[in-house]
Amino acid sequence: MAENLNIRAVASWVEGRLPGLDRPVTVHRFQVGQSNPTFRIATPAGDYVLRRKPGGTLLKSAHAVEREFAVQRALWDTDVPVPRMHLLCEDPAVIGAPFYIMDHVAGRSFDDPRLPDQTPADRAAIIDSMGRTLAAIHSVDLTAVGLTDYGPGGDYYGRQIARWVKQYRASATEKIAEMEALIRWLEDHQPADDGRRTLVHGDYRIDNLLFAADGTDVVAVLDWELSTLGHPFADLAAVIMQWRMPPGPDGRGLAGVDRAAAGLPTDEAFVASYCKRTGLDGIPRFNFYLAFCFFRMAAILQGVKARGLSGNAANPKKAAKLGAYVPEFARQGLEAAITVTD
Repeated sequence: MAENLNIRAVASWVEGRLPGLDRPVTVHRFQVGQSNPTFRIATPAGDYVLRRKPGGTLLKSAHAVEREFAVQRALWDTDVPVPRMHLLCEDPAVIGAPFYIMDHVAGRSFDDPRLPDQTPADRAAIIDSMGRTLAAIHSVDLTAVGLTDYGPGGDYYGRQIARWVKQYRASATEKIAEMEALIRWLEDHQPADDGRRTLVHGDYRIDNLLFAADGTDVVAVLDWELSTLGHPFADLAAVIMQWRMPPGPDGRGLAGVDRAAAGLPTDEAFVASYCKRTGLDGIPRFNFYLAFCFFRMAAILQGVKARGLSGNAANPKKAAKLGAYVPEFARQGLEAAITVTD
């Protein structure tokens, strides 16, 4: 047993279908992330990663490890870098929750978009690779990879707003006036459906990517829990949303950073590069998508806070710290909203 993972039960279920798990192994739980508990399993035949649903009472449709497994398996051998998927266990009786096992991908992870230990040239290349990978996700041929039914069609923002309002209210611990105002604004100002329907990651940011150990290319896109078929601008706006937060270990943003001196692109340059890669002339009313992303992240962090209070978070102290940002995300969402013109 290693921090909530019964490796003997895992090995028994695998029954020799995965090399190395029938021998002595070591297990390490990753402490990053607040969603699905994740473990590195080192075996004589190579290293694997096991990702499982957390314990306790969960919100409906949350922590969907089954969907994570399905989308990453479909993306293997496309231009979107993902780990190789091996096995999915949907029986909660084995270790107490569904889980899947995938290859461990060696690489570097960054949780600070300032990339303080990199040169200006490498910072520019890392962010460019991040943008290139996002464009690749949105360019996936859904028919070719078998993902045409991975999400419902049409009215992406209507569905997402309704979903996250419901999730937010289910996990709310107090009334936040800015959040209520932002919800009302989004419900009243969502744009007409323009027909765009692509694979979307749902939580695209630098700390959900792995980069080459000796280079600047993205080698794996991780944490597909919120992925679906929907509108690609939500992923793009999520990147800009994160950059507008304060820098440091909590905000993990770029607010106030001299980007030119650091080798980092402006928001406008990053969006323009994305548009060039995807054949767009520009994105009208981009701030609607930005306001939506601030709202969705506020709802996600409220869920993190609630799990921390109930004892189901991977790191309860960090959950409380992240949950304290809910009012700030709501405030910035409203700030973005008032600049939108109809």
